[in-house]
Amino acid sequence: MRALAHRNFRLYFAGQAVSIVGSWIQQVALAWLVYRLTGSAALLGITAFCGLIPQLVVGPFAGAWIDKHDKRKWLVGVQSLMAMQAFVLAGLTWAGWISPGFIIAMALLLGILSSFDGPLRQSLIGSFVGSRDDLPNALALNAMLFNSGRFVGPPVAGLLLAQTSEAFCFAINGFSFLALIAAILAVRSTPPARAKGSVGEVFKEGLAYAWQTWSVRTLILTLIALNLTASAYAVLLPVFAADVFAGDATLLGWLWGAAGCGAFAATVFLATRHSVPGLVATVAAGSAIAAVSLLLFAATERLALAMLAMVGVGFGISVCNVGINMILQSSAPERLRGRIVAFFTSARFGFDALGGLLAGFLASAFGAGRTLMFEGAVLLVFVVFLFSRRQRLVEQVTIAQEKRDGY
Repeated sequence: MRALAHRNFRLYFAGQAVSIVGSWIQQVALAWLVYRLTGSAALLGITAFCGLIPQLVVGPFAGAWIDKHDKRKWLVGVQSLMAMQAFVLAGLTWAGWISPGFIIAMALLLGILSSFDGPLRQSLIGSFVGSRDDLPNALALNAMLFNSGRFVGPPVAGLLLAQTSEAFCFAINGFSFLALIAAILAVRSTPPARAKGSVGEVFKEGLAYAWQTWSVRTLILTLIALNLTASAYAVLLPVFAADVFAGDATLLGWLWGAAGCGAFAATVFLATRHSVPGLVATVAAGSAIAAVSLLLFAATERLALAMLAMVGVGFGISVCNVGINMILQSSAPERLRGRIVAFFTSARFGFDALGGLLAGFLASAFGAGRTLMFEGAVLLVFVVFLFSRRQRLVEQVTIAQEKRDGY
């Protein structure tokens, strides 16, 4: 918890806590709304795809743009626009004007805003703690906050959906953004230095660093493999909740919450890590846990075992994603951080989008269980490759850390 000794980070942490719970409530409500209106697994995949794919297309260029501007000012602006998106979605749903087309449009808008929001928040964390030694802990605590919201938000969403409506859940999310906006406005810190040159030149500089650094390339490849396969489980959870386990929105919330419980445990574990090169073994182990747990969830029809498997899936995915983020940000030069974070979020969420779209269509053709079995097997094959490169990755991360200040 050492990063919480910094006042600015405490403010950010408190505001983010409220905002994250609201975001998870909206995500669960939106997935349930789509499946309730259409009963289509393919449309679940399309909605998830539209919400995430802008981060693959826009994200890398957003990182270059972010490094050239006042990050704090633009974070407040982006958060305000995301609040407006939630209120519009709530209004359309409450009025009965919502349709699959509107849902897809709102998801696409949120995805575009998130392409800027994620890199803005992540790249500002270093200035909030003011100490490079405390940065890995701050990143782990930030991820722990995200996953605690993931643990709390979905079950709360399930209860709210049973008692109120999707529109009410969307409105709650809209108000939750105000907490983070207030926290950012209260922060007192020196703005990070801005990159010089055109957006194209700034982008090329970041891309050259990422491509020429073997450890960065390998870690981003790991992100792609993990999120193209294991992370797609989220798209199909409404199908499992309704069709496999004969449940309702409350059960969907508990399944999502079980994955969030595992993810929260993963980030608590990562917050105790001190050696950045030592995180490489943790990342490899996390990908293996995610693959095995996904196979177990796909194969079982016993709810208790499925809940346990969801804990494992959440733990493995979070250890891998958050661990890679900690390694990349701790090893990257300060002036390139916005671009490196953007490459991370692009791979993390962009291929999550592609994986969700693919999973939706595969589930429509072959069934949700067979789809997750296939994806778990593919990830397991990649895990073998990752373990074979583990030692070289440790060495390269160590070298990158030694060079970061002199790059």
